[in-house]
Amino acid sequence: MNRTIWLFVLVLLTFALALTTSAQSNDDETIKVESSIVVLNATVTDVSGNAVRGLKAKQFRVFEDGTEQEIKSFDAEETPFASVILLDTSGSMEERVTLARSAAIQFLEGMRGTDVSAIYNFDSKVKLVQDFSNSRDILNEKIFDLKANGTTVLNDAVFKAAEVLSNRHEKRRAIIILSDGADTMSGKSADKALRAALLANATIYAVDMSAPELNQTEKAQNRGSLSKFADKTGGKYISTPGGVALRDTFRRIVEELGVQYTISYQPANTKRDGKWRSIELQVSRPNLTIRTRKGYNAPQTKAGATSRGASKITFQVRRSLPLRLPSGRRLARVRDISLAHLPSPAARCNCPWRRACRYRKGPSL
Repeated sequence: MNRTIWLFVLVLLTFALALTTSAQSNDDETIKVESSIVVLNATVTDVSGNAVRGLKAKQFRVFEDGTEQEIKSFDAEETPFASVILLDTSGSMEERVTLARSAAIQFLEGMRGTDVSAIYNFDSKVKLVQDFSNSRDILNEKIFDLKANGTTVLNDAVFKAAEVLSNRHEKRRAIIILSDGADTMSGKSADKALRAALLANATIYAVDMSAPELNQTEKAQNRGSLSKFADKTGGKYISTPGGVALRDTFRRIVEELGVQYTISYQPANTKRDGKWRSIELQVSRPNLTIRTRKGYNAPQTKAGATSRGASKITFQVRRSLPLRLPSGRRLARVRDISLAHLPSPAARCNCPWRRACRYRKGPSL
């Protein structure tokens, strides 16, 4: 009898872990980073806007919420970067899709042989045009078939770009947005998309493709959305949509990404309260401009959750909630259960098989 009870507890623990993981991925819809190390990719430019090389670790100071932090690592090498280009093909971009496509190709032309980039377009949905590659010569023909249509899911596109970049091994990551900035249908908020980009340590460069005939109110609104993404991640907002100025801008972006300074530190504040932590990076050499992300949201331990290594695990399932076992087998209903205690008869399976239920007997999973 005792063996049956403990096997039952083991099965329910498996349910708890599987469902907790599923709930996090479906409800939170955010990129989880468990490391306590904060990594900064910093761009340093001179008064002419050119990237500055040759700075040393001792010339930098990092502050979090006004408190100086100890720098744990410093890397000033020219290393490859990974980027995602987001092409807005919504209905509002009807007359400027060709220009946006040309701008994307210009960016690809400037990349070095070791850099990689993927291309996504977005309108009512976010769709992959070409996976990560380091050559424009193998451009998927789909990029030349893109047409303007539908609504705009800019925030969803930024979130998707952050998601795929978080799985890349390159330390330096960028998101290039070519859009008019008018989000109309995203399932995710701008703040959620921004948090995802910060967690992926991605720098956002936003090119404003707004139509010249837009009124000033609309232009300001679109500009605000794009510039916030760029400013908070240490990137750049670009208001010039074409011509020589745009080509020069993309040349500078590629140069910046190649010579960024990568600095890491372990925050002195170890509270897992989910609050915003502001970051300030200083350099001792005068007349230089530093761009890096403005901060991050601290990890948060949810109410009722237990810390890693704790012995008590509590998990509740609503009455009549359909469940699916990890093996794919279905369990009809489970009453409210607390795994901090041994199951009582009232907590046992209430499925149609009742006494004959194999899961009640603790199946081998």
